[in-house]
Amino acid sequence: MKNTARFMTAALAAVLMAGCSSSSAPASSSTADKNSSAASNAASSDQSTFTVGFDAEFPPYGYKDENGEYTGFDLEMAEAVADLEGWKLVKQPIDWDAKDMELSSGTIDCIWNGFTMDGREDDYTFSEPYIDNSQVFVVPADSDIASAADLAGKNVGVQKDSSALAALESDDHKELADSFASLTQYGDYNTALMDMEAGGIDAVAMDIGVAQYQIDKNPDKYKKLDEPLASEVYAVGFLKGNTDLRDTVQEDIYELYDNGTVAELAEKYGLSDFIVIDQYRK
Repeated sequence: MKNTARFMTAALAAVLMAGCSSSSAPASSSTADKNSSAASNAASSDQSTFTVGFDAEFPPYGYKDENGEYTGFDLEMAEAVADLEGWKLVKQPIDWDAKDMELSSGTIDCIWNGFTMDGREDDYTFSEPYIDNSQVFVVPADSDIASAADLAGKNVGVQKDSSALAALESDDHKELADSFASLTQYGDYNTALMDMEAGGIDAVAMDIGVAQYQIDKNPDKYKKLDEPLASEVYAVGFLKGNTDLRDTVQEDIYELYDNGTVAELAEKYGLSDFIVIDQYRK
């Protein structure tokens, strides 16, 4: 009986070990990817908060107003989406250089802050474009610089990891960038503009919406060159594969466009000429 009991105990243990081994075996990469994608997509159906990552020094899309509150066109759009879904909006200022880490770690649900999709289409799951954006040069209002050609031998500023920097580093504009005396990268455009005011640089390459906002506020300080550096579009960037959340936000953007909210906010922030939602609508 003891031998029989030992045999049955050993057999039972073997079965249990086999079961544990089977359940704990590493999943194939494809299975892991599917599970990761499923978990990511499921997040949109039961979430109660909507955390938006943004550059807090990027008016009129995201910035801190005179009352110390974060606001801007993109943040108000995100707030309107959250209201439609019954979510609490969490405005999460981020270091633009760390945006990918913030997104992949789940600290933020999306990047919504003048985020250029051109050249990044394979790196994120994007909404449809909502803003037509060009890269332009801004110079002091009293500057004698009238064209990109006049920037030869000049000191130019640009934001780190920005579309303007990518344009200047591209083959299309290599000759132009090589003509500069220097190309200085800044953490944000406000710092670059202040340095230009102080005489540290002669021009700043930047997004046209940001440039127009600054010029409208400071017409005696800045002007932009007529010749654009590059043309691009803005979209909301989500973690690659998070199509459920993207689709939910996209439908809400369409609703906000149809009910006039987008037009109202665009007028408020001086962006009426740049809205392209209907042009790219599917």
